[in-house]
Amino acid sequence: MKQRKGIILAGGSGTRLYPVTVGMSKQLLPLYDKPMIYYPISALMLANVREIAIITTPQDRDQFQRALGDGSQWGITFTWLEQASPDGLAQAYLLAEEFLAGAPSVMALGDNVFFGHGLSALMADADAQTRGATVFGYRVSDPERYGVVAFDAEGRASSIVEKPQEPLSDYAVTGLYFMDETASEKARQIRPSARGELEITSLLELYMLEHSLTVQRMGRGYAWFDTGTHSSLLDASNFVRTLQSRQGLQVGSPDEIAYERGWIDAQALDGRIRLFRKNDYGMYLAGLIR
Repeated sequence: MKQRKGIILAGGSGTRLYPVTVGMSKQLLPLYDKPMIYYPISALMLANVREIAIITTPQDRDQFQRALGDGSQWGITFTWLEQASPDGLAQAYLLAEEFLAGAPSVMALGDNVFFGHGLSALMADADAQTRGATVFGYRVSDPERYGVVAFDAEGRASSIVEKPQEPLSDYAVTGLYFMDETASEKARQIRPSARGELEITSLLELYMLEHSLTVQRMGRGYAWFDTGTHSSLLDASNFVRTLQSRQGLQVGSPDEIAYERGWIDAQALDGRIRLFRKNDYGMYLAGLIR
């Protein structure tokens, strides 16, 4: 099997976060002490992905490139793709088809934050699946806001509905999708929904009809934030601040992950330390070398 590649969908207009996103992409907003997009990048790095396509809008692309460079500072590579209009999450697999070149993929939404002690192991299980798709279900109190997955008596996914008026379960599908090499081919079979979008739930339904969709449930030990509103962005920021201040450990640090996995050496990390020498993040990175 080809090495799995990563996709981060960081397009959209961010209208739910107006006025703060009138002049910049929401995925570059600060989530406590780091840009929001650092967190999905970290999630993909924890899944051992080193080739990542970042899909954003034509007007925001320069902002992202200034903020992230080419990825070499973390021992990874970025490919930049443009989404002219937000036509649905499944469109990402059409835009990234040439980049994927027949490889399996894992896509993370640019405004999602994941945390949990067993997250790497959970993603390793998903990565080990050579056929089909794997997504993660997370129990929420307001499932009508999300794509909702329901289960049959054997615990297998029986339906996936986008923003249902009457949800059949309390499990939302999170913004992390492991898919095999047929994702782009399947995406071409999808027709726009009533709201004019290529829905990710429609793509997942095609896998479900093949009996090749796996849903892993994230239990009590995991945190997931969809930071698309002012209140959820603040909640996620407070969560990260609390964890970091109480434990003295970073959340969502691509620099730390790259160094610990041997993708960059101490000299490269020292360059990042000097860049951030005036704040706590730089001091934390310096502690890794010590």
